[in-house]
Amino acid sequence: MTFDQLDLEEEVLDGLWAMNFRDCTPVQEQAIPLLLEGKDIIACAQTGTGKTAAYLLPILNNLVKENHPEEAINAVIMVPTRELAQQIDQQVEGFAYYLPISSVAVYGGSDGFVWEQQKKGLQAGVDVVIATPGRLLSYLKLGLIDLSQVQYFILDEADRMLDMGFFDDIMQVVNELPKRRQTMMFSATMPAKIRELAKSILNKPEEIRLAVSKPNDKIIQSAYICYERQKAYIVKQLFEESTPDKVLIFSSSKIKVKEVTRTLRSMKLSVAEMHSDLDQSQRDSTMYDFKNGKVNILIATDIVSRGIDIEDISVIINYDVPHDAEDYVHRIGRTARASAEGLAITFVSEDEQDLFERIEKFLGKIIYRIPLPKEVGEGPDYNPSKHHSKATHKGGSRNFSKRK
Repeated sequence: MTFDQLDLEEEVLDGLWAMNFRDCTPVQEQAIPLLLEGKDIIACAQTGTGKTAAYLLPILNNLVKENHPEEAINAVIMVPTRELAQQIDQQVEGFAYYLPISSVAVYGGSDGFVWEQQKKGLQAGVDVVIATPGRLLSYLKLGLIDLSQVQYFILDEADRMLDMGFFDDIMQVVNELPKRRQTMMFSATMPAKIRELAKSILNKPEEIRLAVSKPNDKIIQSAYICYERQKAYIVKQLFEESTPDKVLIFSSSKIKVKEVTRTLRSMKLSVAEMHSDLDQSQRDSTMYDFKNGKVNILIATDIVSRGIDIEDISVIINYDVPHDAEDYVHRIGRTARASAEGLAITFVSEDEQDLFERIEKFLGKIIYRIPLPKEVGEGPDYNPSKHHSKATHKGGSRNFSKRK
């Protein structure tokens, strides 16, 4: 479907043509008509599927077409990071090039000058505010922002915000919004906590769920079947002689990331950590060091698996098996970008074997098992039905405490 087949205003289409947008992506084709009808939606769509345009275009279209309060905030878009806020703000500028619509990105982790610029933008009156939860709450508590006339509320990368601990912040903002509004939720995954949030803030929503795409064929996928205690030593053996320029290691909790970082540093490997306990300046510094080769190995939670913009990551290691296939695809998709090849290695301990089996079933293939290095010792047998993960039991959670 092309955009001119949708019920969009001419001024909106002019902006699309100027940006060389012609054909809708699947999420745009499904979401835009529903949003133009004024319905709430919850959409499961990966990064890179065009979801930003899927909600921006109907909002801009309605702001042009219908009467809306001037010098009032009409739309609030909440996002997990300032990088995403800046990116969406740029897209608003592009799509609204021929429209009398203004926007401002509001985020933390910046100096006093940026704070003043954001404050001036809000006080001057803008139609669309793109904000991170913490900074938006700061402005609310200081009485510097009025959300009483917001007509459109969007949560982008909702699962990532919940992973970062923003549930309470989101609900505080929701309590400041009018009851009569159109709400849109976009998430790359759809776990139970996302559905609970949707029930709290959406009104009879339509659901859009796109199939998760399979990993890039240029990614060489492999796995070690091992004991938990062997994982750090496998990393050491992998990089004992030389370390690729950029290695990204994913672990499922910030506690585990800290633990793995300490262990690998004690092995004299060049590592840095990335998780939600770091403030924005620390994250920026870590990413700068990783991008510029000062640090070879970055150990991170899934916060980094979406939104990281580094083209030349050569190796991805899943230190823990992701809980579902969607997270696995997101993680390993950080390599083999820009036509390059990449390597993805997953460490599979005994109680993660059934999770790994489910990922293989989703992929429709068996991932190559790499023999364990002799120095590491023998690993467990691969028997997913015998080694059943605690994470799959109702109410269960994986134990990330340090094992003796």
